Amino acid sequence: MTTSDTTTTMAGADGMAAGAKPVKPAGPAPEWAPTIGPEMQTVIEKLASLSGPTPPEKLTPAEVRKGPSATDATMAVMKDFSIPTPPSPLDTMTKEVAPGVRARIYTPKGATGPLPVVVYYHGGGWVIANLDTYDPSVRALAEKTNAIFVSVAYRQAPENKFPTAHNDSFAAYQWVVKNAASIKGDPTRIAVAGESAGGNLAAAVCMMARDKGVMQPKHQLLVYPIADYSMNTPSYQKNAAAKPLSKPFMAWFFKHYLRTPADGNSPMISLVKAPNVKGLAPATVITAGIDPLMSEGKMYADKLQAAGIAVKYQNYDNVTHEFFGMGGVVPQAAAAQDLAAGELKNALK
Repeated sequence: MTTSDTTTTMAGADGMAAGAKPVKPAGPAPEWAPTIGPEMQTVIEKLASLSGPTPPEKLTPAEVRKGPSATDATMAVMKDFSIPTPPSPLDTMTKEVAPGVRARIYTPKGATGPLPVVVYYHGGGWVIANLDTYDPSVRALAEKTNAIFVSVAYRQAPENKFPTAHNDSFAAYQWVVKNAASIKGDPTRIAVAGESAGGNLAAAVCMMARDKGVMQPKHQLLVYPIADYSMNTPSYQKNAAAKPLSKPFMAWFFKHYLRTPADGNSPMISLVKAPNVKGLAPATVITAGIDPLMSEGKMYADKLQAAGIAVKYQNYDNVTHEFFGMGGVVPQAAAAQDLAAGELKNALK
């Protein structure tokens, strides 16, 4: 199934655009983030003003899905500060890549191919968010890498519990391996990427490919991946009350996706507990300093490195979870996108 898709949203922008005003927050830094950067704080303030007083972990999945996202807040900040949305030189279409699993395929305009392909998995704790929520990240990376991006709409919980999202993600990867040529892609140059729950899925796809004898991706880009079920790391303790991701909200995601707490100990969820990570793709791991998931992202990067895998690890201090897609507003996001794109380009040469 193929349908045309014309979603156009904010793409990453480096530097200050003509007519744009400097982004400054309205109030003091929050108690939970005394070192937060001004642009990041402005987005968090905007998200709070759009969201209402009830914390997300007190709502149902259906209610949270209807609420504003960090992307909505970023777009509103761009409007408030007259930051233009740059034109996006990408064509998109939607295909069904496995039963019940759609993917949005982003192709650089005028591409003749065969181009490298990146299979991308969005965040949202396996429960919320969608392809539109993470469209800014995908557009920025596709433009910076000149690669085809296949952004996967895996089925979500609580309607579809663990391991559905993981199995859907692997099925989508297998579809790309078999069908890359049909979308102008090079079947020998495929990488995986994802943010948050999507970073977890990208890492798990590498493990599943190795264990099932399927071609290993050339690279795995893991942006603040969920990598541990314990919720007791140093960054969880330090950033328990952070926004947009707090410890209670993370517990809410686990409650909705996992069938039982025992699922949390699966190496597909707790990547840091995987008995064997040898033979997996080289990795780029990006974390945020004001994020409960920072420690486990670093732990997984260290685990890969200890197994002899080439790893580029970078933490960005004064930003929160979800910063990566905010390249039009948050300078650390533009820097992280440039780093990620550079690592992907090198791996997919």
